[in-house]
Amino acid sequence: MSLKIRLARAGSKKRPYYHIVIADVRSPRDGRFIETVGAWNPLLPREGGERVKLDADRIKHWLGHGALPTDRVARFLDEAGLSKREARVNPEKALPGKKAQERIDAIKKAQEEAAAAAAAPALAEEAAAE
Repeated sequence: MSLKIRLARAGSKKRPYYHIVIADVRSPRDGRFIETVGAWNPLLPREGGERVKLDADRIKHWLGHGALPTDRVARFLDEAGLSKREARVNPEKALPGKKAQERIDAIKKAQEEAAAAAAAPALAEEAAAE
């Protein structure tokens, strides 16, 4: 059985609250789980100590038994010093999309053509003056 340390949503509409649970990968997000090992309240300020609560001993136990944390839970565990999270690098994230890049290229081409058209009469006048 493969295990995940993941979030299970609780709370009411527009007031999220998440339990950090150990669950089988096949069970649904808010469905059956094995054990609750913490909680996360995203409505509290980031600086507050009550925003993320973790049971470190139980998390270490389940990590030792092969449970893998999801991305969000891995961030919490890294902040708490329970496991190391590798930083992700996506250099293409900041680049514009295909359509936006086409628009940028079209604008540059139009500007170059306008500059060339403006420079052509000036060059013709210089040639005539000589």
